[in-house]
Amino acid sequence: MSKFRYLPVTEQDRKEMLEVIGVDSVDDLFSDVPASVRFRGNLDAEESLAEGDLYRFMSQLAAKNINTKETPSFLGAGVYDHYIPSIVNHVISRSEFYTAYTPYQPEISQGELQAIFEFQSMICELTGMDVANSSMYDGPTALAEAALMSAGTTRKRKIVVSEAVHPEARAVIDSYARGQRLEVVEIPVVEGVTDLDALNKEVDDETASVIVQYPNFFGHVEPLKELEQLTHSSKKAMFIVSSNPLSLGLLTPPGAMGADIVVGDCQPLGISASFGGPHCGYFATTKKNMRKVPGRLVGQTVDEEGQRGFVLTLQAREQHIRRDKATSNICSNQALNALASSVAMTALGKEGVKEIAYQNLQKAHYAVTLLKEKGFEVWDSKPYFNEFVVNCGQPVAEVNRELLKKGFIGGFDLGRVSDLYKNHMLVAVTEQRSAKDIQDFVSALGGVLHD
Repeated sequence: MSKFRYLPVTEQDRKEMLEVIGVDSVDDLFSDVPASVRFRGNLDAEESLAEGDLYRFMSQLAAKNINTKETPSFLGAGVYDHYIPSIVNHVISRSEFYTAYTPYQPEISQGELQAIFEFQSMICELTGMDVANSSMYDGPTALAEAALMSAGTTRKRKIVVSEAVHPEARAVIDSYARGQRLEVVEIPVVEGVTDLDALNKEVDDETASVIVQYPNFFGHVEPLKELEQLTHSSKKAMFIVSSNPLSLGLLTPPGAMGADIVVGDCQPLGISASFGGPHCGYFATTKKNMRKVPGRLVGQTVDEEGQRGFVLTLQAREQHIRRDKATSNICSNQALNALASSVAMTALGKEGVKEIAYQNLQKAHYAVTLLKEKGFEVWDSKPYFNEFVVNCGQPVAEVNRELLKKGFIGGFDLGRVSDLYKNHMLVAVTEQRSAKDIQDFVSALGGVLHD
């Protein structure tokens, strides 16, 4: 028995396959391609390696990556280093889940359908909304789909977006809106939160929706109740909130403050950073709007014998209904990552999710206290969750290079977003950081800036 997990096709295997399909050689498979356009000779590629040598080579390359298991990370800005219960990988590694695709045939897909149904149910409980769909690609695309849904529902063409929404999410909204010929208006930020006066002037009878983030890109908690009142001052405008689902273990859910649509990325709940993806978006709304939700929902029903069962329902995507009637062209989902979030939430339980959110809050505030004692300027005039902005007084890229030498992954360089935030760092402190990690990071940052 070979110790390797993969055995290549042998010459005998190749011969037998060609015989089955009735050709003499592999070249015969390309007989329809004119000889003049076929490649001749050898590709300009390195010599192949034996499997053992290749494995060693790739391992050496992988070892050059800096990872959060060995290096304390204070980088967030949308992707975070959070605790993942060990049971998560155990469950999602089962072949019946990691090989599953969209469960079109309910009679053979009850396990997958129930997993998605449980995900929807937990998202509804976290967000305070009535219904949630069966997962989206990620948070930014879920937010863009929400913008399109608001335009389709209200028949208005103006999308009002706070500049405190993640800049990458705003870029996705802009891409979606351009194709639909929607107008996107951005509202400036004052003291780290959305400018309410500017928003009040912009919301009018042509507004389809107002979009904010909670907590926002700068880590601050937006005043949702005031924002909701300004939004709904226009009779048809919809209030859309993009929210970190972990923060909702502690913060009042958007649904309790009048949100029409709540979206976000489930990465903080049981999904590894994975150098940026893949992750899983969620999309929740009110019962009134459930027939306009992109993608599809999993519903609970009973079979002819009265036994509990699950089915795909309200499938309003273009693969299922007439294209001109479809609410979205989403053709897949992130069921495996949605399952990871479901398992994480189940393992942690209500109190566990609340406790992790509380630790994020407390540890971030502890870090701010230490930084201010060191004389740093920190944006803390508004409530914040687990991220905050620090003025480094010098290029953040240079600061982060020095921090890495000291054994820390630094925060996000806000100068990449706008010159207004030049020399400012967005720092994330999660439950993974110990008191010593935070103390050592503050000392290292102080050493970099004051040496």
